[in-house]
Amino acid sequence: MCSIFGCGSDDDNSPKPEVNDAERRAFMKGALALPLATVLAWPELAKSAAASTTPVTVKVPEGGEVGGVIALPDKTPAPAVLLVHEWWGLNDQIKSVAAELARRGFVAVAVDLYNGEVTTSAAEARRLMRGLDEKRATAQIRAMADWTRAHRGSNGKIGTVGWCFGGGWSLNCSIATPVDATVIYYGHVKRSAQQLARLHGPVMGHFATRDRWITRNMVQDFQQQMKKAGKTDLTVYWYEADHAFANPSGARYDKKDAALAWQRTLDFYKKHLAY
Repeated sequence: MCSIFGCGSDDDNSPKPEVNDAERRAFMKGALALPLATVLAWPELAKSAAASTTPVTVKVPEGGEVGGVIALPDKTPAPAVLLVHEWWGLNDQIKSVAAELARRGFVAVAVDLYNGEVTTSAAEARRLMRGLDEKRATAQIRAMADWTRAHRGSNGKIGTVGWCFGGGWSLNCSIATPVDATVIYYGHVKRSAQQLARLHGPVMGHFATRDRWITRNMVQDFQQQMKKAGKTDLTVYWYEADHAFANPSGARYDKKDAALAWQRTLDFYKKHLAY
C-alpha cells in the first residue's frame, strides 16, 4: 500500500523544488505566487496556502453532515472543482491545491471524507481508509458535489479530481451525481459497465507505468468496461513514473510528468467546464 514517502518506496531521492527565503516570505504574505509543486513540497508554504481556504459544512440529505474547505476565485461565476484527498485525510497539501485552483479561476471545494481526521502514519491512514463506510461516504460526497454545483459563485458546472484513494472517489462521485469532467490520478478504477453507465461527462485518467497497485491490467479493464457502457469520452495518459508521481513531497515525485499531468488537467477543465 501507499506510504508517506510516495506509495511503495522508502527511498526519498527526489530533491525538493527550490525556494529562497525572500520568495518564502513574500508568498506567506500573499505578495508572490509560487508554482504549485514548490508550495506542495514545503510544509510551511502548504500550510500558508491552506490557511487561505474557508471551512464549510454541508448537510447530507440521508442524514448527518460533511465538512471540507472552499477557495473562491477573484471573479465569479466560475466553474467549480471538487477535490478528494489521499488516504492521509484532508491535509494542508490538498487544501493548498484548492487554493491554487481558485487562483486559476475555479471555485474549489475539497471534501473531507474522514470527518476531520488527518495523519502522516501509513498504519493510521490504512485504518482510516479501511474503516470508511462506503454508503455513508457516497452520500457525503454526493451532497458536497451538489452543494458545490449550486454555490452562488459557480457557473453550474463541476469537475472532480482526486489522488490515489481520492482518485477512486473522484470516479465514485461522478457515478453518484452528474459531473461535467472527472479527473483521476492513479486511483482505483475497477468498476462494472453497469456502474459506469451512470457517468454524465468525460473522464481523464493519469496513470504510471511502474505503479504496482493501479496496474495497466486494471486500467485496461476500466477502458473495456467504459466502452461496454457506451462511454467513449475517456482519455488515459500513461507516464514513465511510479505511483504518486504528482506528489512533490514523496519519493516518487516526477517533476516533468507532474507538470504535464497538471497542465492537461487544467486544459481538460477549461474545455469542459466553461460557460
